[in-house]
This record gives sequence, C-alpha cells and structure tokens, in this order.
Amino acid sequence: MNFRQLTYFIAVAEELHFGRAAERLDMAQPPLSRQIKQFEEDLGAVLFNRGRSTITLTQAGERLLERGRSILRQMEDAKLEVRRLGQGAEGRLRIGFVGSATFGILPNIVKSFRAHYPEINLSLMPMNNAQLHRALIARELDVAFARPALKDSEFLTRELMEEKLILALPDSVDTGSRTVAKLERLQTHHLILYPEFPRPSYADMVLKACEDAGFKVPLRIWCMDLQTAISLVAIGEGVCIVPESVANAKRNGVKFLMIEPEIARTSLSVNTRLDDQSVHVINFIRLAQQVAKKRF
Repeated sequence: MNFRQLTYFIAVAEELHFGRAAERLDMAQPPLSRQIKQFEEDLGAVLFNRGRSTITLTQAGERLLERGRSILRQMEDAKLEVRRLGQGAEGRLRIGFVGSATFGILPNIVKSFRAHYPEINLSLMPMNNAQLHRALIARELDVAFARPALKDSEFLTRELMEEKLILALPDSVDTGSRTVAKLERLQTHHLILYPEFPRPSYADMVLKACEDAGFKVPLRIWCMDLQTAISLVAIGEGVCIVPESVANAKRNGVKFLMIEPEIARTSLSVNTRLDDQSVHVINFIRLAQQVAKKRF
C-alpha cells in the first residue's frame, strides 16, 4: 500500500462513485478503476460492493477508510511540521554559556530571539569552557557562548564583544574615593580564581595577564564558577578579576574597581559547529550579531 493508492481509495470511498472520484482526482475513470482493482488484489481484500448503479463499502473498506483518513491526516501534519521546522518557525535550540555571559549581552540576545521566534523552545545550560567544547562536539549543544573562544577546527567562532578585566573586592575594603586599583596593592589579598579544572581556562588567562603585568599572584583561592567566586568576595575571602560586564549586576558586599594600568581584555564569543547550518542556528547567530553591534 502506498500514498497514491490510499488517496485513490479514499476519493472513491467518499464519493461512492467512480466517475465523480475520477473528476476529483483529475484523471480518467478506467485507470482509476484499474488502480482500485489492483489495490484490492494487493491487499487481498474486497473494499467495495459493486452494484449495477451503486457501490458501497465492505466491512474491510469501512475500516480502511477510517484508518486511511487518520494516516493522511498524520502525513499532512508531518509535512506541515517539517516545513515549519525547515523555515525556522518552530523547533528547539540548545544553548550553552559561561556564567559571565549572563551579565553582558546574552539576556538581550535571548530576549530578542524569543520575540522574533516565539515557537522555538530554548534550552539554556550554564557550563565552563571545557564542558561547552565537549557538548558542542557531542552535538548536545547547538550554540556555545564561551570565554575565551573555543579552539577547534570543527567550530565556527564569532567574537561578539570585547571588554576590560576589572577587580571585584569586598565592600569592607577601604578604598576611599578611588575608582581604580593598582595590582601591587593586591599583594595582601587572596586572588579568587575559577574554574579550578579542567584547565586551561579563564583562570589561566587571568594568571597570564597578571604575569605579563609583572604581578606574581602569591595567594590563591580556587573555585568552580563565577557565581561562587563573587560569593567568596562578598564574604571577604579575597578579590577576583572579572569581565567588566559583571559590574552591571549589583551584589551586596561587593564593589568593583577598574585596574590601572589595564592588564588585559577578554572576549565573549559565540561558537557553533561548521557542519551545522540549520535555520535555527543561522537565525540565532544573525540576531546575536545584530544585538552585539547595536550595543557595542
């Protein structure tokens, strides 16, 4: 049984007249009669009681009409669903991101995408760079916001924004009216670094920036993510070097100072697989770049 045979059968079953069914199908009656006869032979069942002036459905025909209509509806639904997916009108998108991205442009990108494509289901998963890299390779993610950029010949990386590194410190530290910090004044503070592993990571970028600036980090506290690092700063465990956008979210117990002279800048990038050219990914990247361009 194929789609064409089922379509022919349903037309005859609904019209109960070969001539009207042939007109509906835009074909001649003799070929239609032959097709139905062949269909019955293929199925091994008589589908129509053929009288001199009328035809009626057999019990087998009635059952096939019921099931056939359901099959055609499912096929039409499948065609519509596939078409909408192909047009990017519905579906899902899995997005991984480093924690610091939520302080910058990621919320605006997600908001814009939801406004343009409300039928797309978004899965948002916080990860560190190593986890993002593995998940993108394993096709568990479609898009990854990373800091620094993911290095892989199979990835396509687009830089969205670049920002300074600044200092987060407990508000209990007396800085007077100063808005900038000198690295040499950090000698007596623990430097909170994240993530502890896997390495290399954002922490290594910070350590290299300090080393290049001539500052040897004497006291270190390791943790796994930005949120934990900021919490440790808030309770006075040490200071942390973070992307400038982190200062956008006020946190009790924490204040932020610029570092002078500037030690380094950090980039937020959006990464996808080279072989993933799905409509959802293309639309998301396009919007992400538009939001980044407007903001910066």
